Amino acid sequence: MGRGIEISMFAVGDVVIYGKNGVCKVTDIGTIDLSMATKGKQYYTMHPVFKKDAILYAPVENGKTVMRSVMTQEEAEELINEIPSLDNVWIVSEKDRELQYKSALSTCDCRELVKIIKTLYFRRESRIQDGKKVTVVDERYCKLAEDQLYEELSYALKKSREELDSIIIDCL
Repeated sequence: MGRGIEISMFAVGDVVIYGKNGVCKVTDIGTIDLSMATKGKQYYTMHPVFKKDAILYAPVENGKTVMRSVMTQEEAEELINEIPSLDNVWIVSEKDRELQYKSALSTCDCRELVKIIKTLYFRRESRIQDGKKVTVVDERYCKLAEDQLYEELSYALKKSREELDSIIIDCL
């Protein structure tokens, strides 16, 4: 990979959240020689931390996919402490609710992810108490939100998914 003028927000060695790809480590910044790449354009080369053997390339000047620094341990602890006070987000219309979930997932905002998880946890409990099954849509979005949130918390807090699941449920 060729080196060029670095105009990036992130540096080699930084650990970032890259959209739905989760926690990634920036391993290089520069031009790349791939057919999908724009010649002369700067790209981050990233390796997902929890998905071994994967390589991602993202344009340094990227306005489409959320890319931000992974939260610190202190930020993760603060988020966990906030969980009891974060609101549920319930929308009666299933179509509108699914759009809200998709929108929240695309932001990569941990507080929005917690709201989805919290909402769906209580909805699941209520449906089970009423003798009803949990909807496929609710299960899918709950899992997506948990996967996204727990990956970042796992990295920040150096805890397993099982440990985080227990911590989060205790906070709900």
